[in-house]
Amino acid sequence: MQIKFTATILKFGDMGEKTGWRYIEIPHDLAKQLKPGWKKSFRVKGKLDAFPIKGVALLPMGEGDFIMPLNATIRKGIKKEHGDEVKVELQEDHAPFKIDKDLKEAITFEKEANIFWNKLPKSEQRYFSKWISSAKTKETKSKRIVQAIIALERKQKFGPMLRALKEQKQK
Repeated sequence: MQIKFTATILKFGDMGEKTGWRYIEIPHDLAKQLKPGWKKSFRVKGKLDAFPIKGVALLPMGEGDFIMPLNATIRKGIKKEHGDEVKVELQEDHAPFKIDKDLKEAITFEKEANIFWNKLPKSEQRYFSKWISSAKTKETKSKRIVQAIIALERKQKFGPMLRALKEQKQK
């Protein structure tokens, strides 16, 4: 089943770890066409305007509604920001997610990071993996792997790690 609609890009104000996120809403009546009766996060694929997406999570927001966070890669791909409208075509994505192989290998060498990694929910592991896979250069990817390993050794999840890195950069 595929759904098509037009959505406005929204932005969270002060919402804890979601502060500043850009997203689109998927109303209950449309979400139930994708996955009837489902109330948990699930993955979709399709297009935003002409930009192809896959493995993107829809997150439940209560009352059967969902949101789709729009990361920087997606926003650059669609060349749109908060307040703009986007044409949406979605269907459920059944493809299994694969953790970045370089990250997976690096984690096996660091005992504390590996222990914490294995306790994380799959969704949290995906955040780390996607962030690392999205690096455009080998140098950036290597740097992100090191940052992720350090965060995992400190028992930091993805959001707190990013905030800590941002604070370091501002100093």
